[in-house]
Amino acid sequence: MSNPSSHSIEKRAGELDTIAAVLPLDRRDELAELLTDQDVETLRHLVNEDMGDNTVRALTSDLAYLQAWSLAATGSPLPWPAPEAQLLKFVAHHLWNPRRRETDTEHGMPADVERVLRAGGFLKSAGPHAPDTVRRRLASWSTLTKRRGLTGFFSSPALKSAIRLAVRATPRQRRRKSAKAVTGDVLAKLLATCSSESLRDLRDRAVLMVAFASGGRRRSEIAGLRKEQLTVEPAIDVQDGPPLPSLSIHLGSTKISGADHDEVVYLAGRPVEALNAWLDAAKINKGSIFRAIDRWGNVSHRALDPQAVNAILKQRVAMAGLEAREFSAHGLRSGYLTEAANRGISLPEAMEQSRHRSVQQAAVYYNSALQRSGRAARLLK
Repeated sequence: MSNPSSHSIEKRAGELDTIAAVLPLDRRDELAELLTDQDVETLRHLVNEDMGDNTVRALTSDLAYLQAWSLAATGSPLPWPAPEAQLLKFVAHHLWNPRRRETDTEHGMPADVERVLRAGGFLKSAGPHAPDTVRRRLASWSTLTKRRGLTGFFSSPALKSAIRLAVRATPRQRRRKSAKAVTGDVLAKLLATCSSESLRDLRDRAVLMVAFASGGRRRSEIAGLRKEQLTVEPAIDVQDGPPLPSLSIHLGSTKISGADHDEVVYLAGRPVEALNAWLDAAKINKGSIFRAIDRWGNVSHRALDPQAVNAILKQRVAMAGLEAREFSAHGLRSGYLTEAANRGISLPEAMEQSRHRSVQQAAVYYNSALQRSGRAARLLK
């Protein structure tokens, strides 16, 4: 007779296969064992609602972590809705003071909980979590609670106070995701390393140009881009040359835009030509756009991993004779806004393409470029 628990896990694995396109399939079996039947049903509902693929992936990843933590910390799966005490426990386990931990072994995440999470691959670095990571996971927890038609305690004064005090007690130096922005001059050097007509050069040229020109798209958005998201637009007339090919990229709904809003960005000119050259050479007419290429030059049917986008950029940085550790894929995002400022494009117009959700966030890069080149920096020239 088969084990009922094993049968349940096998059933969840099969159900996860139905939404495999938006999930980290390499962890399907682990997710099937970790998540509950209701968790899987909630995720399927989100996919069927046409929530953005990247949003569903992020929610799935956070849900898996929360379930693993709950099992390790309480011995039980997440309760829905979670009591306020469990939310406070989550904060206490993840935001703590390393100096106090030296004298108080009970402070922060208990050692047995940490061992379980580390053995399962959920904890990789030592020390407390970044406050933004904790806030994001709480936000995902809140979203999933609401999707089940329940009300949680995520806006309770006690929880807000606990987060505020914990962040204040564990100051962290904020580091930029990419030490240097990939501005237009840097991008030109990277593209010069993609000068042949080989499949790898054609793909990497398209990856770099599309990621930059579409507003500095995140690596997950580039890796997950599908042919069905592209729409050919009328060519754009210009005064000093032939019309520019144009297309739109439908990013879908996101946790920022809402379930009923389709985010759209546009490409024109060289990035469109580079993308079309790759699609034609790789014979891609549906499905994932950017794919792995094996050592024999065969194009995979599966999408690039988001980490591969970062690896492509770093490899091209090294080939261009630059320092690879000074750049990352996020540099394309900051570089787009920096370049927009350098070329006199207004911040609102640049944000229409980058789809930044706040002026304050976008202006960090934009204002740095204006300050560096502005008159205030040239009083003694």
